[in-house]
Parts: sequence; C-alpha cells; structure tokens
Amino acid sequence: MSAQVSLPSDREVRVTRTFKAPRQLVWDAHTKPALVVKWMLGPPGWSMPVCEMDVREGGAYTWRWRSDEDGKEFGFHGTFTEVNEPARLVHDEYYDPGEIGGDMPENDPALVTLDLSEAGNVTTLVCTMRFSSKEARDGAVSTGMTDGMEIGYARLDQMFAQAA
Repeated sequence: MSAQVSLPSDREVRVTRTFKAPRQLVWDAHTKPALVVKWMLGPPGWSMPVCEMDVREGGAYTWRWRSDEDGKEFGFHGTFTEVNEPARLVHDEYYDPGEIGGDMPENDPALVTLDLSEAGNVTTLVCTMRFSSKEARDGAVSTGMTDGMEIGYARLDQMFAQAA
C-alpha cells in the first residue's frame, strides 16, 4: 500500500495511495488540524508546531515544521480554492524556507489537488502537485518530499488501524 509516485508532465508530481478507511476519515485526517499534526510529520525527529486551517473556499492555511534536533523550521501557506467534502480539496501552496532553505521557489506557488474516492471501505487518494516550472518541480522532488509523504501516510494507516 505504499505511495505510487509519477511525473505526468514536466511540471507535475502525482502521488497515489490507498487506505483501509472510509473516505470521510481520510478527508478528516487532511482537514482537521488536531489530526493533521499527528501524522503529517515526515521522517522521525520533526514536529508540527503550527497547523492552522480554515477549510473553506477562500480560507487560508499555515503549516510549519520544526526539527527536534536543532529547532530549525520551514513551512507552507496558502489558500483553499476548492473544497468539496469529502471528495476534493484544492489549494495553492507557497513555500516558506525558514531556517532550512532549499531549492523550492518561495513566490511561485504549487497548485495541490487532493482527490479521494472510495470503494469497499478502501479510499484511494490522488494528490497532484502542479509547479510553476520543471525546475520548481525537480527542486521539490529533490527534497525527498514524496518519501516524507509516505512516512506520514504510514502513520495515518496506524491511526486508522487503532481507530477500527
């Protein structure tokens, strides 16, 4: 059930992942800050001290991660442009390098689309990230972003299993 990563165009990254959970639970895990901070952490050694989300069209969000080792932070922020519970969530995503830095552009947002479908109590998540350029996409991929996503998704699997 690990994430399947593809590059459908020179500006896109697509991550497809299934969960043994109803679609509403997967939606809630992506839209309720109290749940997001439990699983969207990437590799061990990181916390998410800021997770603010106004999940409605035109609503803003801010996510910030902190390294437990050295206290350095980075984050993302943006606006929700489409909210169709529990099937589709679209937002722009601006990178805030904080003290971490990196090759991702700060002023050219990615457009992130999350589509959720359910069959037989299994939810398929398709997350498509469209970047401003091939260079921006490649910079994001070079950070290990998709590996971090799978680490978070594995935590989400554990949360769903414990709730069952």
